[in-house]
Amino acid sequence: MSTRTLISPAVLARPRGRALYWSVFTAVVLLFALAFLFPVYWMVTGAMKSPDEIARTPPTLVPAHWHLGGYTDAWELMQLPQHLWNTVVQAAGAWACQLVLCTAAAYALSKLRPAFGKLILGGILATLMVPAQALVVPKYLTVADLGLLNDPVAIWLPAVANAFNLYLLKRFFDQLPRDVLEAAEIDGAGKLRTLWSIVLPMSRPVLGVVSIFALVAVWQDFLWPLMVFSDTDKQPISVALVQLSQNIQLTVLIAAMVIASIPMVALFLVFQRHIIAGISAGSTKG
Repeated sequence: MSTRTLISPAVLARPRGRALYWSVFTAVVLLFALAFLFPVYWMVTGAMKSPDEIARTPPTLVPAHWHLGGYTDAWELMQLPQHLWNTVVQAAGAWACQLVLCTAAAYALSKLRPAFGKLILGGILATLMVPAQALVVPKYLTVADLGLLNDPVAIWLPAVANAFNLYLLKRFFDQLPRDVLEAAEIDGAGKLRTLWSIVLPMSRPVLGVVSIFALVAVWQDFLWPLMVFSDTDKQPISVALVQLSQNIQLTVLIAAMVIASIPMVALFLVFQRHIIAGISAGSTKG
């Protein structure tokens, strides 16, 4: 939204109008930043307080004494390295399987145009209307019958078919220039070669968005890993934080939550440009 819709150029040209505009704009930005960042600050500093100070009423904004022992205790007492590695294995496998299957399915529905393609796509999108909780019992019975309990494959398989990400990829593929694909076909490239050499390099923004969605969904999931992994040593970090929180000081638990959130925050900061590019590409092309 341009400044012309908020304030007229004549008023903005005046010193008082320009000062008022930038004052309001700065105040709004600071309020939104405070609303988003204050919970993060509270969590990070809460792990550095003593157990007595964290339970004090009214709470303190700044720790009276900075204690870093909560982070070291959380790392050791709650076996965070092992559970973080379990989460990485589960998230990476689910991401790879989902990216391969959803990309292939979206490309087939978008460019290969199979028989009854629209009907198949409608059936896939219809699954978005089914509550996730209604699918928990059938999924559990399926992985139990296959003997996949306490196995990362039990996380990978249900994550493979993601209707939302498949539709997101198909919508992006629909907007790819047809003349580029036809030129590749004239040069003798087959369908698979076109997908690998033409479509995928042009689809990096949307692939980045889908990757973030896939990784975050597995990283923050709680109910399904809780049902699948009865072995504590194989549980991901989301389940382990709850299962191991008994007889653990609150400051140590908060520190463990901070450590568990670092990988996803770092992932977003590294790939934020690709995420924004993928969202903007979808909004301009869709």
